[in-house]
Amino acid sequence: MEIIAELSKTAALTLSRLGYANVTTRIGDGYQGWEEHAPYDAIIVTAAPDHVPPPLIAQLKPGGRLVIPIGEMFQELMMIAKAPDGTTTNTRIVSVRFVPLTRGETLK
Repeated sequence: MEIIAELSKTAALTLSRLGYANVTTRIGDGYQGWEEHAPYDAIIVTAAPDHVPPPLIAQLKPGGRLVIPIGEMFQELMMIAKAPDGTTTNTRIVSVRFVPLTRGETLK
């Protein structure tokens, strides 16, 4: 999922050119996830919000894991595991520096 339309289109073309037929791309706000295909065994986020987006936790399957950088100036890569009862456990992995998660309308 990519909020910048041109980057999403370029990624889709590149994946197709390289022969990856089992990858689906979407233009949209990653904070909201992709509810239509939930629940997910795993979610990997490669841009940093200032907190864990609740929609991503909701879309995670019990037993699933979310890996996400969290923070603004100082960021931590977090692994969030969802237990069968729906509770989550957060584990800090390492300090990182990712671009901020852009939210809102799709950028052209």
